[in-house]
Amino acid sequence: MSLLEKIRETQAFLEEKGMIKPEFGLILGSGLGELADEIENSIILDYADIPNWGQSHVVGHAGKLVYGDLAGRKVLALQGRFHFYEGNSLELVTFPVRVMKALGCEGVLVTNAAGGINFGPGTLMAISDHINMTGHNPLFGPNLDDFGPRFPDMSDAYTKAWREIAHRVAEEQGLKLDEGVYCGYAGPNYETPAEIRAFKGMGADAVGMSTVPEVIVAVHSGLKVLGISAITNKAAGFQAELNHEEVVEVTQQIKGNFKGLVKAILAEL
Repeated sequence: MSLLEKIRETQAFLEEKGMIKPEFGLILGSGLGELADEIENSIILDYADIPNWGQSHVVGHAGKLVYGDLAGRKVLALQGRFHFYEGNSLELVTFPVRVMKALGCEGVLVTNAAGGINFGPGTLMAISDHINMTGHNPLFGPNLDDFGPRFPDMSDAYTKAWREIAHRVAEEQGLKLDEGVYCGYAGPNYETPAEIRAFKGMGADAVGMSTVPEVIVAVHSGLKVLGISAITNKAAGFQAELNHEEVVEVTQQIKGNFKGLVKAILAEL
């Protein structure tokens, strides 16, 4: 079965389950999936029950697709994403984004937990741009002409108008929302101090193991994008050691601000 056929099969399955014409897709990263619990009039499916769908095996990722109403908008939320470092193909990692486009989404809100290069733990950072250091690209191979061009322009990958709304909403809520460049790294090991120094020299403000492939496919598909990183730790070389437990712990501390901000942004988009 071709990729396009898989997308159409999954689209039909989800529509049959009542997931009709969502306005926005939400991709919720490590420890941030609780936002999906606040979706009202929800339809919830386990990833294992969705044809052609992947699985998430990382702590902090529930593995459920949630559709319904949030802040007055119809949303389709990934409560846990698929990672390249789990052995998934980038086609599978980005498959939900293709399905979001097929279902009618206008854009996606992508979130992640990230290591801070120029920001400390507890920071919320709107992503202004990214650097792809994964060594791979999800558009490699035959182009999916039904979705986008062979050579998509990434000049405004993270929609400027949406970032402006995010900053205005954050200010109204009395929250500090920083902005910076996200560096995508394949993982699963944390970066070395030398790599972080190199990324810093390239202009990166934060680093993580997700988001970049999904955003590339979103842009290729003509979707608008807002990316928000929750800075959960300092990157390698800036603190004694790195571990996933700290990532989950810090997201628990800042999840209230995060959830409030995303809901307020959704209401304004």
